[in-house]
Amino acid sequence: MPWLVKDLIHIRLEFVNIALQPDANVRQLCRRFGISPTIAYKWMDRYQREGPKGLADQSRRPQKSPARTDAAIEREIVALRREHPAWGSRKLRRRLQDLGASALPATSTITGVLHRHGLIAPEQSQAATPFQRFERSAPNQLWQVDFKGHFALRQGRCHPLCSLDDHSRYNVLLAACADQKETTAQTHLSGAFRLHGLPDEILWDNGPPWGSGGAGSYTALDVWLMRLGIRVYHGRPYHPQTQGKEERFHRTLQVELLARGGWSDCAHVQKAFDQWRPVYNTQRPHEALGMATPLKRYHPSQRHFPESLPPVEYASALEVRRVDEQGQISYRGKLWRVGRAFMGLPVGVRPGKSDGLMEVLFLTQVIKELDLRQHTTHPVP
Repeated sequence: MPWLVKDLIHIRLEFVNIALQPDANVRQLCRRFGISPTIAYKWMDRYQREGPKGLADQSRRPQKSPARTDAAIEREIVALRREHPAWGSRKLRRRLQDLGASALPATSTITGVLHRHGLIAPEQSQAATPFQRFERSAPNQLWQVDFKGHFALRQGRCHPLCSLDDHSRYNVLLAACADQKETTAQTHLSGAFRLHGLPDEILWDNGPPWGSGGAGSYTALDVWLMRLGIRVYHGRPYHPQTQGKEERFHRTLQVELLARGGWSDCAHVQKAFDQWRPVYNTQRPHEALGMATPLKRYHPSQRHFPESLPPVEYASALEVRRVDEQGQISYRGKLWRVGRAFMGLPVGVRPGKSDGLMEVLFLTQVIKELDLRQHTTHPVP
C-alpha cells in the first residue's frame, strides 16, 4: 500500500483509535490498512494496556497523574495548558476529565488558574464566542476539502491540504504538499479514501485546483469524484462561510501548530502534522461537539475505494451523447457546451423540471441545463 504518511507509529495510532470504537469493523479496517488481524489485535491489546507508548519504543507524556489536592490539580491544569497553549478552560477541563482526573474545579476556576500563571490574555476570552453551524446528521455524508494558505519554508513553500468530516469534525486528511496541482490533491485524497472509505459528498471552493473559475464549471477532479460515486459541490464564490468548519479547522491548525514557525521543508511540516493530528482527533475537546472529541462521533465509511474506476453507464431511458474535444455535445441538431472536463466521456440527457428545459447528467449528477427555447446553457445552482 502506498502510504502517504511515512511515520508508521501514527498510522498504528490512527488504526487503533478507529478500531477500538464501538461497532468498528476490525476486519474491514485490516484490509484498508494492509495488516493482518493478528497484528491488528496485538496493537489494540498493547494500546489498551500501555497507551500510545505501547505502539513504539518511544517515550510519551503520562496520560494520567494524581489529582488528590488542589495544588496537584493546579499543576495538572498548568501542564496541560502549556502543552496546548491554544486550548481554553472548557477544553482543558474536559481533557482532564477524559484523562481520569477527579475533583475537577469549575471552568471559571480553571480560568483563574490560567490568569494567575500568566497563561491567558484578555483578548483570548473576547475571541471565544461560540456560534451555531449547520452539520450533517452522520459521518461521511459530507467531507469538506481545501488547501490552507501556503507559507514559506527554508526550502520552498508548503501548501497544507486538509479534509474534515462535516458531522464529526474528524480530520481525515492533513498533508504537507509542495504544490496545489490536481495530481497532488488526487494522490492524497486517494490515500484518505483507502483508509476511511468514500464519503457521499464532497464540498470544496471554486479556486484551483478544485474549480475552473466560474459557477457550473467542472474540473478533472470533479469528474474523478463523480466516477467514484461522490456528489460534488462547490462553495459560493467569495463566500468562505460555506466551508465554515474547514476554515475554522485552518485557524486551529495555525494557532496550535503552524504559528511555531521555523519549518525547514515539507517533510519537517508533515512530521509535525502526524504528531498533532491524533491530538486534534482523539484528545482535543471540541466545543461544537459538546466538548467531545471528533473520534467519539466518527466511524469509517462502508463504501470502499475502488482501485479502478467503474465504467460510465446510463439507464436506457436517457439519451446518451459523447462530449467532444471542445467540451460540447450535439443535441437536436445543435452544439451545446458541457465542459472540457468531460471530454471523451458520455453524458445523459433527460427532460427537466419545466417544458423546454433538458437536464444533462454525468452518471447521477446534473451538471447542466439546456434551454431549448433559447439555445443557451445554464449552470445548475
